[in-house]
Amino acid sequence: MAPWLQLLWLLGLLPGAAPAPPRRVAGAQAWEPAPPELLGPARFALEMYNRGRAAGMRAALGAVRGRVRRAGRGSLYSLKVTLEEPPCNDPTVCQLPVSKKTLLCSFEVLDELGKHMLLRRDCGPVDTKITDDKSESFSSVFPLLNKSQTQDFSVKMASIFKHFVTTYNRTYETKEEAQWRMSIFASNMVRAQKIQALDRGTAQYGVTKFSDLTEEEFRTIYLNPLLKEEPGVKMRRAKSVGDSAPPEWDWRSKGAVTEVKDQGMCGSCWAFSVTGNVEGQWFLNRGALLSLSEQELLDCDKVDKACMGGLPSNAYSAIKTLGGLETEDDYSYHGHLQACSFSAEKAKVYINDSVELTKNEQILPPRDLSPLAAPLQPLAH
Repeated sequence: MAPWLQLLWLLGLLPGAAPAPPRRVAGAQAWEPAPPELLGPARFALEMYNRGRAAGMRAALGAVRGRVRRAGRGSLYSLKVTLEEPPCNDPTVCQLPVSKKTLLCSFEVLDELGKHMLLRRDCGPVDTKITDDKSESFSSVFPLLNKSQTQDFSVKMASIFKHFVTTYNRTYETKEEAQWRMSIFASNMVRAQKIQALDRGTAQYGVTKFSDLTEEEFRTIYLNPLLKEEPGVKMRRAKSVGDSAPPEWDWRSKGAVTEVKDQGMCGSCWAFSVTGNVEGQWFLNRGALLSLSEQELLDCDKVDKACMGGLPSNAYSAIKTLGGLETEDDYSYHGHLQACSFSAEKAKVYINDSVELTKNEQILPPRDLSPLAAPLQPLAH
């Protein structure tokens, strides 16, 4: 067993202190046929897995099993899937010929409003041999380290990874998954350290709850696809002001920014950008800083697509149509689509219009700098 895997074992991060249960994947043909309800989400997960791959390199769907539970007005599918990857014989893609490979994947797919969203993807080869010479180790990930440095690095990284697992309540179902997640984590930490060394400001880079995700997984789960796919409501441009921008400006020190919020496993960044902007504008106009409800926009904005993504310009129009925003206390965040329960009597903040600001921060006047530097500016009553 590779040295860093032994550390994971001793630290209790790998399952299997007791004899591992027999693998069922090698005999995947013995799995019961998947219920028809699971096939749609499974095919969507396969499509996301194959995104960006050439036609001859795409995996095929094998056995499927899983369960479904209702989430608000949608359904959350937890799937176990085998994928068959084709052999690789192209020298421009792989250095050595690789035979066909079977993968075991865990997918979580959310179905809301008839559209699917991939929330989780963990894939690993079936029947991987965990040995010193074939397992991925820190020596293979960081080949410039000598043996002593690799061991020191392994000890430190395993300790950091254990703290990460505890802090963010991570669980990994197999040794292969834990191995893969720790290699991603280590790679992300090295990258964060490099970025930190180049940073000229006050930003801090390090462990976050996303540290065991690949870029592709983060992009799929958290980024907003509608920003590229749909133009949204056309907004009029704000009039430019001749005043020059100050050397620096921090709305946090002016009291115009609420505490950091967490959108969770939901593509609702569009709603958070809008509430943050309106919160700052309301503070500038009325002198009161209120934490406003993103959940109201998820539930009641019928143009945008809740956790599937949305556009700020649409959300500003929805606020005008609804008659305002409730506070976070009155309409709390759940991170999935629910029935709209907006009450006009509880609305605390209103807007009468919104305009588009220039994206050039050097010519933005101080009063028009929004808390999130968003290009859309709501005009509050």
